[in-house]
Amino acid sequence: MKKPSANDPRIIHSCDCPACRQHPDGAVAREHQAINRLLAVTDEQSRRLILGLLAQQEGRGAIARLARITGLDRNTIARGRRELLQSDLAPAGRVRRPGAGRKRVEANAPGC
Repeated sequence: MKKPSANDPRIIHSCDCPACRQHPDGAVAREHQAINRLLAVTDEQSRRLILGLLAQQEGRGAIARLARITGLDRNTIARGRRELLQSDLAPAGRVRRPGAGRKRVEANAPGC
């Protein structure tokens, strides 16, 4: 069976930062839970852009902090921040840019 990853939209990540462990019902823990609930219902591009915006607003150290809160890779968050600045977004109605993602099964195994 496949191990669930942080990118699986059905899984709501549980933050393991010291503030959440020490005060699981505190304001910081509620904020982290809200971020993770929001990310659980978004597609991959929206997830990157939301985290990129949060990282941009918070400044220095935000990427590492958000990576710990969300369980996503630091490079994913940094990419979202770059995409916000460059407007390198997928065309409307698409999650990925044309040509991105896995190849179709028919292309890899003709005749199936």
